Amino acid sequence: MSALPESVLEEIRELPAKYPQPRSAVMPALDLAQEEVGYLTPEAMSEVAAALDLDPGYVEGVATFYTLFHLQPIGRHRFYVCTNLSCSLRGSSAIVEHVKGAIGVREAGDVSKDGLFSYEEVECLGACEYAPMMRLDHEYHYDLTAQTITALVAERRAPLSAAAKASRSRARVPSPPRGEGQGEGRGPKKRAPRTKNIG
Repeated sequence: MSALPESVLEEIRELPAKYPQPRSAVMPALDLAQEEVGYLTPEAMSEVAAALDLDPGYVEGVATFYTLFHLQPIGRHRFYVCTNLSCSLRGSSAIVEHVKGAIGVREAGDVSKDGLFSYEEVECLGACEYAPMMRLDHEYHYDLTAQTITALVAERRAPLSAAAKASRSRARVPSPPRGEGQGEGRGPKKRAPRTKNIG
């Protein structure tokens, strides 16, 4: 029995035409496989290799190198919380603690009892000016607070309509906002002045 449905395999087979080098399709192909199965099983990686006509060892090497690919089961919704310097200075450790409490896990890699959530700390997601920030369900979330985390968890625990599930299932990762000179031609995000409580 195939680990990946034919519709996903067909989507993977179409990827090499979008890149100057066919091997460049391996990361988006693994992303599709992981999105379908939940994590990258040996069978899924072998099917990706066959669909792209690549050596299975090369595909497995890519999957084991990048931390956004998982070889063990993870929660359906995974929090990737940046804990690099900018986010750390802006309170990411408190955000991590709140995520752990909100989803009911003790450490990175644990899966919540309902199977919905897991989290990991990551080095950088390329949006330091919006710290603290994270990625969840293929979306970046900025200027995080405990209230933001609580709302995101509650939203994902609420029952979804079939239409809402379908629209969420194939969401793509939007790029983090970019300032002028970084390729997008947009100025930096405007935000309200920050205040610091003293006393």
